[in-house]
Amino acid sequence: MKIETRLHDLGIKLPKPPKRFGNNVSGVVIRDLLFMSGCGPTRSDQSLITGKVGRDLSAEQAYQAARLTALNMLADAKAILGDLDKIIKAVKILGLVNAIPEFKEHPKVINGFSDLLLEIFGTAGVCARSAIGAGSLPFQIAVEVEIIFQIKTDQ
Repeated sequence: MKIETRLHDLGIKLPKPPKRFGNNVSGVVIRDLLFMSGCGPTRSDQSLITGKVGRDLSAEQAYQAARLTALNMLADAKAILGDLDKIIKAVKILGLVNAIPEFKEHPKVINGFSDLLLEIFGTAGVCARSAIGAGSLPFQIAVEVEIIFQIKTDQ
């Protein structure tokens, strides 16, 4: 499947890769794995979706923030790989939700990320996943997600 065609068919346009904070890179390739750094919900104007889920944001708003995070992550992956068709499979997601202690729907929030991968990659987008709450996240972003992809190599 051509991922660019699939994105077009779904009416999805990838944003520009978000600005990185600190002295890190958006991802590192080791053999046939792409380890992506934590990424958050950065809008096209580089502003961030911030706030505590369960107080400042609803679970649905946080779901949309996680979906935006997936788009940002794919923009980063494309910048690293040059072509999203090099992605064979999503392997593992770690999703962090900046939530109040009483919030209980962390998996529902991170579904925003996972659902987008499923829409784009089909069953290759389904992977192992953790969805946990965090007392705070950098810049008070609503969600942060890491992912590991299996990729095609030139060898």
